[in-house]
Amino acid sequence: MEHVMIKERNETQTIIETPVASRLGRLVLTAISANKTTVGAMASLLLVAQATAASFSFSTGDPDGKIATLSRPPSPGKIQTETADDFIITQTTLINQATFTGLLPLGAALSSISGVEIEIYHVFPGESDTNRVLAVPTRANSPGDVEIDDATRDGADGSLSFAATLVNPSFTVSNSVVNGINKSPGEFTRGEGPVTGEEVTIRVAFNPPISLPAGHYFFRPEVLLSGGDFLWLSAPRPIVVPGTPFMPDLQSWIRNDALAPDWLRIGTDITHQGPFNAAFSLSGETDADADGVADSLDQCPGTPAGAIVDAQGCSIDQIAPCSGPASGGTWKNHGQYVSAVAQAAEEFLAQGLINADQADEIVAQAAQSKCGAASKLQPRK
Repeated sequence: MEHVMIKERNETQTIIETPVASRLGRLVLTAISANKTTVGAMASLLLVAQATAASFSFSTGDPDGKIATLSRPPSPGKIQTETADDFIITQTTLINQATFTGLLPLGAALSSISGVEIEIYHVFPGESDTNRVLAVPTRANSPGDVEIDDATRDGADGSLSFAATLVNPSFTVSNSVVNGINKSPGEFTRGEGPVTGEEVTIRVAFNPPISLPAGHYFFRPEVLLSGGDFLWLSAPRPIVVPGTPFMPDLQSWIRNDALAPDWLRIGTDITHQGPFNAAFSLSGETDADADGVADSLDQCPGTPAGAIVDAQGCSIDQIAPCSGPASGGTWKNHGQYVSAVAQAAEEFLAQGLINADQADEIVAQAAQSKCGAASKLQPRK
């Protein structure tokens, strides 16, 4: 029995000298110097089936020429004005691209588009104060008071890129809303009449993609021009092919800084026409375990909620499971398990996914666990 214990002790005292292990010193005594498998090689051996990937696409269809509404960020002498329209997703989805179509002033160059920002809102009462007195006829089925913070993307900070395409050098709509956005009881202004401009489609790519769980949302683009204003064009309601019909399809809403946090219905409240949709589309891919990695790229489906993952969608627990190597079988001993965790933690640290203190804590917990330990030592025969 003593010989067996000496052999086991020797097997668990070969140290893999990663920086994490060095910081923890004798707490991380890892096994089998021959077992210096890198995290990259380990990840390639993950014999798990990828989740079934499904693409996501949504569109309200082509502009219908009925109305164009202002959507711009604040700028010198101009207050922020937001137009928003709704969409539904049925499962957790990563949205990586969007398009929306509107008007530039006649004669404006595409290069006059100097900034684009996208925000996503829950349907009211999400992110809203339901106890205050409203300054509008209703908030039922409107966007919330404030946007979803982690779903905002802005060209100014590099979280989106954009490109514009000229669709029609002269496009006329029957009505418009730019300034007539008033609190009740003065909300009915009839709109500001027909307007003609250059029809453009702006395509945006999100980096990182916008991750949203299943739910009902509002999409809100804003465009900054070096001269003039961007007006977002309406689309058919109800949605028709080539759009993506869905129910319940809510109408488009608008507000400016003087009205916020409330919103007005463009058709029902302001013009007594419509109601309207707005011309936009979204595309992306499902993310079943909501880890921020699309299903087609996810080598580790079923990641627990909140776990930190690498670009392949794998957490440290999935790269180095307590039960045994991800490639199959069991750990030779506890030290081999701790070695694998230490190497995975070092890789996550190098990628900036965790900090040094987190890496140390992960390895310390692995060293204190019983993962890979023999359940019973048998005497040598």
